[in-house]
Amino acid sequence: MVTLLMPHDPDAGVQSSKPAPRFARSSSARSSAAVVFALVIGLLLGVGAIGSLGWLMLSRNSGRELLSHLLSAATGRTIRIDVSQPTVVDRIQRLQRLETVVYTMDKLVTGAKENPLLPDFLTGDRLLMMVHGEVVAGIDFSNLKADDVKVDGKHVHLHLPAAQVFSTRLDSGKTRVYSRQTGVLVPTDPNLETQVRQEAERQMQQAALADGILRTAEQNAASTIRSLLQGLGFENIDFD
Repeated sequence: MVTLLMPHDPDAGVQSSKPAPRFARSSSARSSAAVVFALVIGLLLGVGAIGSLGWLMLSRNSGRELLSHLLSAATGRTIRIDVSQPTVVDRIQRLQRLETVVYTMDKLVTGAKENPLLPDFLTGDRLLMMVHGEVVAGIDFSNLKADDVKVDGKHVHLHLPAAQVFSTRLDSGKTRVYSRQTGVLVPTDPNLETQVRQEAERQMQQAALADGILRTAEQNAASTIRSLLQGLGFENIDFD
């Protein structure tokens, strides 16, 4: 029996490199997908945070109005503000006695009772008072008539009632008798101080009228009414 011996080839048992295992390729793919997913989530969270911040800033100014419009569009409802003539008249009448200017004054006022035959040191009674008070003026809208308001679309024409003095009063805490001189033959007149106070109020009102308090009251009232009507949606507002 003949046995053939083959020469030993050292490279005969060496095979080509084997392909990577299938589970290794699958793990790498999953890792890449996880990274991409994390990046997408992070990007969405960043956009959401920026959007929330922007919405918060917007809501402080006009967010409510924008939200109202969006809700109206979504629900099919519209917002309508009644600017008809009766409504405008009613809104203005609610202002009632609108005080638009306060005139303050400090003034020295004198009052005296004299005898034409006898000197003051015998029968006279003289008082000097330092007064502090104020004069309040404005317009009374409680009696506003429908004919005083004319509405035409976004235009409204209003006849302003005449301005008037509402009150003239002294501040008792800042009003005091500066000096008082009474004759030796007569008692102190208890009514003199009251009369001086009344005269002080009269003089204060006259001074306020001379300084144009009624004109200022009308101007201030027109400014207030203009702001009110603009808030109702009117664009052109005229007064007479």
